[in-house]
Amino acid sequence: MINSIGCIELNSIARGFLVADAMVKAANVEILFNRTICPGKFMIMVAGDVASINAAVETGLRVGGGEVVDDLIIPNVHPDVFPAISGTRVVEHTGALGIVETFSVAAIIEAADAAVKAANVELLEVHMAMAIGGKGFVTLTGDVAAVEAAVEAAAQQIKGKGVLVDKVVIAQPSKAILQGKV
Repeated sequence: MINSIGCIELNSIARGFLVADAMVKAANVEILFNRTICPGKFMIMVAGDVASINAAVETGLRVGGGEVVDDLIIPNVHPDVFPAISGTRVVEHTGALGIVETFSVAAIIEAADAAVKAANVELLEVHMAMAIGGKGFVTLTGDVAAVEAAVEAAAQQIKGKGVLVDKVVIAQPSKAILQGKV
C-alpha cells in the first residue's frame, strides 16, 4: 500500500542520480520526483509502504553521504499532500490564508503534512524549490483559528532542523492575492 513518502535532497546533481538509482534498487518504491532543483541541487522523492520507504531512504542516505542536504520519511502521509505537491488540488472557497516558507524541500513537505493533520485546513499548494532559490513553501486555507493552528504545527514540526524562513497568516486575504499564481 502506498501510504508513505521519502525524500532526499542533495547538493550534487551527479550524486543525486546515483542515489535515485540506489533507492529504487533497494526497495519496491515508486519515484514521484527525480530532478534538479534550484540552486543546483537534486531531489528524489519516492512513495511506497513504510518498510520500503525506510529501506530506500536508508540506502539513499548511505550512498549520498556528505552531499545530503536534508531528508524525510513520512509514514501515513496525509492524502491531501500528494495533489498539493503535484499542483492538481482544486479548492473552491478560501478563508484565511496561511503560508509557511522553508530553506529545504524535505522540510516543506514535512510542514505541509503536519499542518493538514493538525487542523481542519485545505492545502492549496506545496511549491518545491523551482525558481525560488531552493526554498519551499506551502499555502493553506480554512477558518482563521484552524489556519493559525496548522501554521504553528508546521513550524513546530521543522523547528529542530533550523530551516524555517517565515510563517504568516492572513485573516482576510485580498481576492487579488488569491487569484495570482504563485
